[in-house]
Amino acid sequence: MNLFQIDGIGWFLALLPIVAFMYAAVGHGGASGYLALMALWSFPVAMMKPTALVLNLFVAAISFFAYARKGHFNSKLFLAFALASVPMAFLGGMIEIDASVYKKILAVLLVFAVLKMLGVFGKESGRIKDVPFWQGMLAGAAIGLFSGMIGIGGGIILSPVILIMGWGRMKEAAAVSAAFIWVNSAAGLAGHFSRGITIEPQAYMLIAIALIGGLLGGYFGSIRFDNLVLKRMLAFVLIIACAKLFFT
Repeated sequence: MNLFQIDGIGWFLALLPIVAFMYAAVGHGGASGYLALMALWSFPVAMMKPTALVLNLFVAAISFFAYARKGHFNSKLFLAFALASVPMAFLGGMIEIDASVYKKILAVLLVFAVLKMLGVFGKESGRIKDVPFWQGMLAGAAIGLFSGMIGIGGGIILSPVILIMGWGRMKEAAAVSAAFIWVNSAAGLAGHFSRGITIEPQAYMLIAIALIGGLLGGYFGSIRFDNLVLKRMLAFVLIIACAKLFFT
């Protein structure tokens, strides 16, 4: 598929670094946002998942580094989820989903992302407690499997879970989610590769563009930063993508 033959590809390339910025600023790789954009521009499903996972690897790494260097990373909290999520993400990447079913599942996921962006859930708890290891393993396994199947890192789900359950604070959840996204994206991508899926060469151009937004988002997000306007704009884009996925 030649990206430059897609109608309005210039707008896609302009929005991509903005999406990367917004997700990196809150400790995410941005796969749900990248998938939403690719859905709006009618990318083939076979290209969407591996491309989103590759973009995740780079943007989540930037976000993790920015948060970790500020001392927000909790390795114990990360391991509670990641030990089970990584093998399940690999398994999920090996599972092939019908394109029409995939689009409906992705649309539901984007609703979840919209609610997160609008602050409907995922607020920081006043009382922090340790995560019971078996609960972390169970949650990690479920999120990992789903992540590999859909082509996301799972941070958009994990971060609210950590905050709702009172297992970590906002910046801590962001740092753990960024690391979680990276390992799940790598495992999910390996699962896709195992069944012969390849990455389009043009995806590497998208990586370079997304890195610009990711670098800026990771920097500003790791310090005191909040941009409600951008969150609402991103939520609006995700809502449009949801509608297209449900009805086309």
